[in-house]
Amino acid sequence: MRAALALAVLLAAGPAAGACRLALALGVDVSRSVDAEDYAIQRRGILAALADPAIRDAFLKPEDAVAFAVYEWSGQAYQEVIVDWTLVRSESGLAAIRAVIEAHERGGTALPTGLGAALDYGHALIARAPDCAARTLDISGDGRSNDGRGPEEVYAETDFGDIVVNGLPIGGHEADIAIYYRARVIRGPGAFVEVARDETDYPRAIRRKLERELTEQLMGALGGPDGPG
Repeated sequence: MRAALALAVLLAAGPAAGACRLALALGVDVSRSVDAEDYAIQRRGILAALADPAIRDAFLKPEDAVAFAVYEWSGQAYQEVIVDWTLVRSESGLAAIRAVIEAHERGGTALPTGLGAALDYGHALIARAPDCAARTLDISGDGRSNDGRGPEEVYAETDFGDIVVNGLPIGGHEADIAIYYRARVIRGPGAFVEVARDETDYPRAIRRKLERELTEQLMGALGGPDGPG
């Protein structure tokens, strides 16, 4: 079923030829602190964002395509691609991506928070992305890394080059999670944090974050002063 849906995405997205302005990978936290209701809110938020007219226009109006991928992560041993790299060129392509996300069955539910491994996985995923002018990893989570290497160790050992890492910390589980994301997770020129106050605020935050990533990259100005460089 998943393979058929993935093929539908690739077919609906149109031909791979042509320029790509942005490779954007979305990493979604599904660790044990994210209960079934929280996960449902996150999924609905992503689906709503991808159906939003402003997000759709940000994907489709410029001539050059956006390459888009989505993966979920939890403990250091669990990461899984939900949507593999897809050049988005049409509304039908976005609709097919939404169908894959809606049909996906969550995994990794009983595992802790391997944020360093999630970053490492995102780096490897972006390394095999289509050739695009800019590369961004958009990672969300509700807690500090507590399984395996932390973000600072991954950044010390792995060359992220021109990859910008933006963060969407979700409040309500751990105090000062936004501060942690600003200090430890985001990196690269113009990197920024978009904070969700709690899980119920996630749909607003992911929509705003995607719009900012898509539109500011188009204008050649990624983010604001949050990034450490």
